[in-house]
Amino acid sequence: MSKVLIVEDEIAIADLEKDYLELSGFEVEIENDGIVGLKRALEEEFDMFILDLMLPGVDGFEICRQIREEKNTPILMVSAKKDDIDKIRGLGLGADDYITKPFSPSEMVARVKAHLARYERLIASNTPENDMVEIRGIRIDKTARRVWINGEEKQFTTKEFDLLTFLAENPNHVFTKEELFREIWDMESVGDIATVTVHIKKIREKIEMNTNKPQYIETIWGVGYRFKV
Repeated sequence: MSKVLIVEDEIAIADLEKDYLELSGFEVEIENDGIVGLKRALEEEFDMFILDLMLPGVDGFEICRQIREEKNTPILMVSAKKDDIDKIRGLGLGADDYITKPFSPSEMVARVKAHLARYERLIASNTPENDMVEIRGIRIDKTARRVWINGEEKQFTTKEFDLLTFLAENPNHVFTKEELFREIWDMESVGDIATVTVHIKKIREKIEMNTNKPQYIETIWGVGYRFKV
């Protein structure tokens, strides 16, 4: 549920805004004093701010300016003034929208919804996507360290995951057991590379339909292994 802070000294207007927003599914808090409203806006988490311009203590312009210095949360400014200069100033300070009293409560709710939707899309577009590797039904999420085989999640140990990921990121390249041991275990094989064979066997049991006829990790006899695409 999105949380909205209304900073409005006209109690009747604030209550009307609150009623309409709550009917639309929002959680709403009201402050009638600019100083208190500014403090809460900066210290608490809200999804939207609705600011009156003329407030006791600190006006809406100053609240808007200070919020925008710290947060990108949408701001809707409300004023009885119809002068374009106030609208220009408010938008110049970082407000997302400006509405003049008297206004339709349903229009106010519509604007709030529109700005919240736009803000959520913006956040989503700026969220880094997980680093993924996808090959023929195998989906590897490197960020979350999860693996799906034909849509079914499989559990891998740390080294199994690292070995599978390394091979999948280097398809059609033949690696010797010594190279794989050095890459995944970060040490020289010291003549004992059986652990690579064991891990390949365990990985095949999880990703192959038929381990006797592997479709993904091929054994190149006398050399090593290759992830086939």
